[in-house]
Amino acid sequence: MHIVLLEPEIPYNTGNVGRTCAAAGAALHLIRPLGFDTSDKAVKRAGMDYWKDVDVRYYDNFQDFIDKNGFNQNHKARLFMSTTKSQRLYTEASYNTDDYIMFGKESAGIPEPILRRYSDATVRIPMMENRRSLNLSNSVAIVLYEALRQNGFQGLQFKGRFHRGDEK
Repeated sequence: MHIVLLEPEIPYNTGNVGRTCAAAGAALHLIRPLGFDTSDKAVKRAGMDYWKDVDVRYYDNFQDFIDKNGFNQNHKARLFMSTTKSQRLYTEASYNTDDYIMFGKESAGIPEPILRRYSDATVRIPMMENRRSLNLSNSVAIVLYEALRQNGFQGLQFKGRFHRGDEK
């Protein structure tokens, strides 16, 4: 799976998303401009010791992302866009293991011209009426884990264990 953040603004959110990607085995794609430096302590603190394990890929802008990932050609992976403007629930989409799920910046989401161009690829998380949005890192976790569930949590650990060897 691939998580795409379009112009993220808050380092703690991106750090949390990075930690989720590391735990889920998903690549993290960051589309500039970023509202922070990824060497920023806040990103690393939120990602804890997982940041070094995240497969992070950077792009200069949205078109650079589209071009470098082959979406202008016959690309087998698909691009989904999570937005409050969609009519389709994230649970109604059918995800493949090589799909990309994009989320917009915290203050404005994904720009409407992009959403219009990819309207068939949009999904939404249901919320109470008159609520703007959920936290970015929470939204990523919700949609990513639905996509992973649909694919049998491929490659993920299923059994827990005690950490100190004091299992009974």
